[in-house]
Amino acid sequence: MRATSVEGVRRANLGAVLRLVHEAGPRSRAVITAQTGLNRSTVSDLVATLVTAGLVEERDPDPTRRVGRPSPIVAPSEDVVTIAVNPEVDALEVGAVTLGGRVRVRMRAAVGLSVDEVVAAVARIVDEWRTGVLRDCRIVGGGVAVPGLVRASDGVVRLAPHLGWRDEDVTVRLTEATGIPFVIGNDASLGARAERLFGAAIDHADVIYLNGGASGIGGGLVLQGMAIGGADGYAGEWGQSRPGIARESDRRTQNGVLEDEVNRARLLGAVGLTAADDAELAAALAAVTAPDALEEIARQRRILAAALANAVNALNPSAIVLGGFLALLLEHDPDGLLELVRELALAAPGEHLRILPAALGADRLLIGAAEAALEPLLADPLA
Repeated sequence: MRATSVEGVRRANLGAVLRLVHEAGPRSRAVITAQTGLNRSTVSDLVATLVTAGLVEERDPDPTRRVGRPSPIVAPSEDVVTIAVNPEVDALEVGAVTLGGRVRVRMRAAVGLSVDEVVAAVARIVDEWRTGVLRDCRIVGGGVAVPGLVRASDGVVRLAPHLGWRDEDVTVRLTEATGIPFVIGNDASLGARAERLFGAAIDHADVIYLNGGASGIGGGLVLQGMAIGGADGYAGEWGQSRPGIARESDRRTQNGVLEDEVNRARLLGAVGLTAADDAELAAALAAVTAPDALEEIARQRRILAAALANAVNALNPSAIVLGGFLALLLEHDPDGLLELVRELALAAPGEHLRILPAALGADRLLIGAAEAALEPLLADPLA
């Protein structure tokens, strides 16, 4: 019993060290010792074990350090990767994300929306990478960020309406097709996790994240540093909330939800585009001068501000992070949107609020999916 307990503590400590360098970046053994509270010899042993396992590497000490004995720098191995998948209505995106949260390689492919077509495309891409760009890498898992409702207990996609998926066990299909253990989650909830760890919300413990994509608006919630999923994992469906629309002339749908009124397709139409990635849409929005297009942008911002004000009143976040086309609406006039939200919210919960664009850009959902896939490794690196 004693041996089991000692081994359990050691495995937990290995996970703590690996998680630290993964989430916070390369650091010296001395800094790891200070930040974990472990003693120096224990940290030395743990790092040596992680090096042997190929999970971290040690680099030469900082040559500018002049005081005391130099300490080697411990960095996560960039040859340890997860496969991240984001199926959307306009394209399938697949990436390989390293320990440390860097997207090492990505591919965007136009494929059909069925589960069969998505699984076949992912398997084909992974096979190509295994003999190509990832031939020297260790693939430790896979994650899927799906625009839909995912049941937390078993990972079944209950409903992804824009993909036409209902009660689909996508992870089992992907695992069988690739030989890689896959996990799955709601895309915006995973995006919130990525932004909290590596992006705009890194300094905030109470965060609302909304992601605007081709499929609509989803979201995630972090309170006191903890991701909130709800009883079954379905929390964060902000796009399905009923927006407050003060001006009847702003309404475009009868009894519509937020994502019916504030959506990417309407923005594309306003600037005369039928299809565009976020960078192309951002450029078009920045250059727009037509009065009708400017009014559509303003209309969507007014309705979005009302929805955000309700969230501020209910949850009192220190930051709201907007991703996808919602970030583009914000960046059109950041101070103006914050002012709109504060006008509509109670003064007290809104006084310290910040509204921030997602910092990870197009990587946010891939990094979020990778984080879910990495969790077993970070919890027990020797499992």
